Order: sequence, then structure tokens, then C-alpha cells
Amino acid sequence: MKICVIGTGYVGLVSGTCFSEIGNNVACVDIDKKKIDKLNNGFVPIFEPGLEELIKRNVKHKRLNFSSKIEDNIKSSDIVFICVGTPTNKKSNQADLKQVFKVAKLIKNNLNKYKIIVNKSTVPVTTGDKIEKILNTKKNKNKFDVISNPEFLREGEAIRDFMYPDRVVIGSNSKKANSVMKNLYLPILKKRSRYFNCSRRAAELIKYASNAFLATKITFINEMANLCEKSNIDVKDISIGMGLDERIGDRFLRAGPAYGGSCFPKDTRALVTTAKSFNTDLSIVKTVINSNQNRNNLLNKRILKLLNNKINNKIITFLGVTFKAGTDDMRESPCLDMIPFLLKKGSTIKYYDPSGEKTNFFINKNVKFSPNIKDACNGADLIIIHTEWNEFKQINFRKLNKNKNLKVFDLRNLYSPSLMKKINIRYYGIGR
Repeated sequence: MKICVIGTGYVGLVSGTCFSEIGNNVACVDIDKKKIDKLNNGFVPIFEPGLEELIKRNVKHKRLNFSSKIEDNIKSSDIVFICVGTPTNKKSNQADLKQVFKVAKLIKNNLNKYKIIVNKSTVPVTTGDKIEKILNTKKNKNKFDVISNPEFLREGEAIRDFMYPDRVVIGSNSKKANSVMKNLYLPILKKRSRYFNCSRRAAELIKYASNAFLATKITFINEMANLCEKSNIDVKDISIGMGLDERIGDRFLRAGPAYGGSCFPKDTRALVTTAKSFNTDLSIVKTVINSNQNRNNLLNKRILKLLNNKINNKIITFLGVTFKAGTDDMRESPCLDMIPFLLKKGSTIKYYDPSGEKTNFFINKNVKFSPNIKDACNGADLIIIHTEWNEFKQINFRKLNKNKNLKVFDLRNLYSPSLMKKINIRYYGIGR
């Protein structure tokens, strides 16, 4: 099949590359000509394990190409995927759909034959209706079907998630479009995958509901961790004991910092705003948002307590600054709240992240990037394990730092408190 993917951000680039890997001819297009030029020169703008290799292979076999000629590629395609950003509108907390509707208008003017228009961007309920309304002119009668096909890609695991999905959700009442989409996904519909066809509005809401539920699990176990800290219980025991119940499961029951990233924060806010427009109160999701926002405040207070409120001129090291391991994504990372707080208190921040130096901290001379773990930990008064990168799981802190008063605050519970005690490290975890 000939596929046009509009938008070369995280979703578009991964999806387009994977569609080419399973045998389709894919054009990934974008209005950002500089980005397209970089992609054509072999530069991959996002950090995602395995993606660069897949891109090189499929470009070589001429199944994948990058272009800024959006209109031409819309005309030559059978399926058009909308994969543009839907960031939060800071004034209203709604999803900003400007880019989605801009693409819809481009498609409207370039429908030369029947095409399936697939919205893969995360959008509120009824967005597909609005796209359809934009496309629905006399000239375009019977030339299109608009469907919803939400993505469920985890950063750092995106290739595997695409190739071995838990489910493929197709929101469409069109038998023709549904048949084409099932055929498109057939190569990756293994025994464990489920192809689920539902209404377009249902598919739109499935994405938001899924993210809100996962955010709720994270927030729930973080609140349990608060109780565990005050009742001398290890939250890991709670997570394991709960997770053994198949109705609950152990995934997303890991206590730690506030959830961040490109999805959970914006999608929970957008879901609440959407519900409001339908005169529905999502009180649980609202509470999740409020609790998550307060999470960083609690951790900041705990850091102050660990340092006996004597934080001025202290050197604090962050191991990892991205919101999770396996990505270079800094969007709504907890450290973006924690680091400014600590700087205001007079501390100096050192950090090391396997995905490299971050532009977020360029403006502050008291935040210094270290090229390795050893340099980052040397001379620190407090080491904060912020992100669960694998290389942070086997560190000899005593060898790296001779400070007898060194303290380690493990936000990911990577280490055993009893083992750390044996080697005379003042160790503090979450919910333990």
C-alpha cells in the first residue's frame, strides 16, 4: 500500500518507519524542510532504540522516503495518516488541534481519489467528526473515510510496541475502510494481538481513558508510598502483593516521582476538559492531576529534610533527567520542577544522563552536565537517582565519592536498603 504519514514527530516517524518495515511504500512528510533535509541526510531527530537502523534499512530498500512535498504525497497515497502534535492549550487545558485541522484542510484540497484518512494524533472525542466536516465538500463526495487509529507507543519501547501490539484499535463504521486497515495491520496481528473495531468516537476516548487509568495507577501507588514511609512498610511489598492479583496486575505500580512525559499530563488535562464540555465531572481524574502536581512538592520537602534544611552551597547530583529511561524526552520531567527549586535554595546541580546534555539547563550556570557517572558523583553531598536507566543499577557509590556524609536519594528504588546500609551509605528510597 502507498502510505502518506503527515508529521515526522515521535508518532509519525516511528509509525511510518514500521509500516515500511512490514512492506508498504511510505512517505513521511513535514512542513519543516530543515527536519526533512536532516532525515534525508541520515540524522534521526529523536532518541528511540532501534529506530535509526530501521530507517536506514527501509530507505535503502526504497520503501521509505522523507519529503516536504505534502500535497504531492497526499495525491499519490492510498492511506493518509495524521500524526501531528496536540499540545495542551495553557489557557484552557484543552488539546490544541490547530495542526490537525490545518492538515485536514490540506487533505481536502488534494483528494483526487478514494482515500482513508487516519487520525493517529491523540485528540478529544468528536475530533473525527470535525475532520469529516472539513473534508465533506461536493467535490470530495465518496472520496474518503475518516477513521481513528490511536497509537499506544511507549517511548523507549516504541518499535516493539508497534510490531507486537497488545491491541490495534480502529474506530470506523465503514466496512470498506475497516477491511483495508485490517489488511494493513495483518503482518503484525499475531496470536496475542487483538484487532478491535469500534466507533470512531469510542476509539478517540479509548486512548484518553487508557492513559488516564495508567496515570491513576502511578498516582495511587505514590500515595500508598507516602503512607508506607510513615508506617515503616516497604512499598515494594505492597506493589508485589497487589500485582499478583490478576485483576490489578503489577505494571505501573512502581512508586517514584510524579509522572511526566508527552502523554499522561496533557491527556489527563484534556480528558477533564472534554468531559466538562459534555457536562460530566471526572472527579477521579481531577484528583489524579492534583495529586501528581503535588508530588514534586513532597519530594522537594523531603530533599530539604535529608539535608537538614542546610542546602545552600551543597552539590546535588541528578542521575538521569529525562522523564523515563530509554528516551531523551524532557517534556514535563519531574526534575524540571525539582532543579529550579533546589537552585533557588542556593545549591549547585550536577547531572549525567545517557541521552546527553539538555538545552533546558543552558541558561543556568549553576547546572552542569557531566560526561559520565564518575564525574557527576564526585564531590556531591546528595545523589538523586531520578531516572531508571540500566547503568544506574550497579554503581559503587563509595568508590566514586569519598564523602563520609554522602546521601543517596533513590527515586526509583533501584537499590536494597539493607545492602546500602552494609556499605555505610546513607540511603533513602520512596515509600520505605
